[in-house]
Formats: sequence, C-alpha cells, structure tokens
Amino acid sequence: MRTDLIRKTALTVAGIAATAGGIAGPAIAAQAAPAERAAQVVVDRKSHGERELDVRYEAQPNFYFCGPAAARNALSVQGKNIDVDTMAQEMGTTEAGTNSINDITPVLNKETGKDVYKSTEIPVDKVGDKVDKLRADIVRAVDDGRAVVANIAGTATDTDGTVHSFEGGHYISVVGYRDDGKIVTIADSANPDQAAYRMDVDALAHWIASRGYSS
Repeated sequence: MRTDLIRKTALTVAGIAATAGGIAGPAIAAQAAPAERAAQVVVDRKSHGERELDVRYEAQPNFYFCGPAAARNALSVQGKNIDVDTMAQEMGTTEAGTNSINDITPVLNKETGKDVYKSTEIPVDKVGDKVDKLRADIVRAVDDGRAVVANIAGTATDTDGTVHSFEGGHYISVVGYRDDGKIVTIADSANPDQAAYRMDVDALAHWIASRGYSS
C-alpha cells in the first residue's frame, strides 16, 4: 500500500465513529443543515508571535465531504463563500472521499491565484525533519491571511487533552498560530461542537505523516 500524497483519504463511517468526544452523533446531525451550524471560530489578532484568522465555519454535510469542507472553511478567512458541492465536483470527491491533497491545492489556487498554494508531503520516516518547515509554512500563510489545509490520519491529542481520531483519514484547516507557530489553531468540519482546537505543531506533523498539506 502506498503511503504518500496519492493515498486515498476518505473520512469513513468507521473513522467518524472512532473519533473521541462523540463525533459520530454531532457529525451526522450536522448533515441535515450544516449552514445552520455556521459560526465564527476564531478572532483575528496579531501580537507577540500569534495570529488567528476569522473563520466563517461550516460543518461538513456528510461523512465524505471533509476535503471540500476544509477547503471551504480555509477560503472563508479571505471572505470567500464557496458552495461545498461545487468544490466537491472540482476535487473529484466521491463517497470514497477526496483522493489526496493534490486534488485540494488546484481548487485553492483557482480561488486565490496561480501557484499561491503548494502541496507538501510529510513522509513517515522524515516527520522530525519536516516540523520546522510545517511551522514556517503555517506562519507564512496565516501572516498572508490564508489558512492551510492538511490531510491527516490516525489519532492526535490537542492542547486541552482531547483526543481526535480519524483512522480512515480526514482533512482539516489550520487557521492560526501562537508562540511563533509552536502551537497552531485548527478548524475541524467533522464536529461543530469541536469546531476549533489548538495543537502542538509537532503533533500536527505526526498527524499529517504519510500524507500532506497545502499552504
């Protein structure tokens, strides 16, 4: 099995059910009317090595639209409001999910400009070497007023000790940082009750391992 950017990244039903904090219930409930769950996730501010962008959050409408939803939430920080169904068509999203971060990057560039976003892979055996680059890429993007989209898989723990598990794969948006990028803020479309949380950038790098991010 390949473990690179081309690896399939569906947020499976099993993956949702395995997520800590009861993701299955809220995520499924959000299918009915995701727009009604829209909310501001974070407030824009910049001082002492930190910044968080204003996200017009929207939960994903089903278990396999995490890629389009993450991209939609990411673009919302620039004031763009793009329908997730349209994004899903452009990304080739099916019930198997969105194939890779390489299907996300062109859609982000379509809305922001040619070559603004680039895909970066984090190989499993080189996570430690990629943490500083991930941190720098997040800081650069957020300082430019752009969110990062990351393809993650497995389990990670946020700074509050809450466990987030997506064994089948998932997409998230990184919308802010503090401590000069050592801690990052995540907007997660899977569960509107956990729409935003913070995570150590090293933990995020390991969460992305074998997959990639667009920044």
